[in-house]
Parts: sequence; structure tokens; C-alpha cells
Amino acid sequence: MTLGSSGGTGLALEWIKSSYSTGDGPSCVEVAATPGTVRVRDSKKAEGPFVAFPAGAWTAFMGFASDG
Repeated sequence: MTLGSSGGTGLALEWIKSSYSTGDGPSCVEVAATPGTVRVRDSKKAEGPFVAFPAGAWTAFMGFASDG
């Protein structure tokens, strides 16, 4: 995992907001995928920091998170 700033990556990332975020309620998280890395940030603070995970770690997390 790495930590970075959304304001100076030099990359044109396509951030996708969580389907649990709504316009009239609390915001959640956004993710942006690049080859080999998934970035995650707070959707309320788009210019704030993000965390980046190797794609394999993100895939493993999603498999764990979706068990239920």
C-alpha cells in the first residue's frame, strides 16, 4: 500500500464513486484503477490524499469483503 496526493499524480484517472454514495446523504469512497494498481480516496475530499494498493491485494480484499 502507498499513500499519495490526488492533486499531483500527473495521471488522468477516472474515479468511480461507490454506489452507496448518494447526493442527499453521506459520501463514501471512490476508486480509480490503473494497470497493476487500484487507488482509493474519500469522495468528500477529492483533492485530498489517496491510498494505492497492488491489483492483487485489491482483488483479494474484494473477495473477502463480498463474502457474506
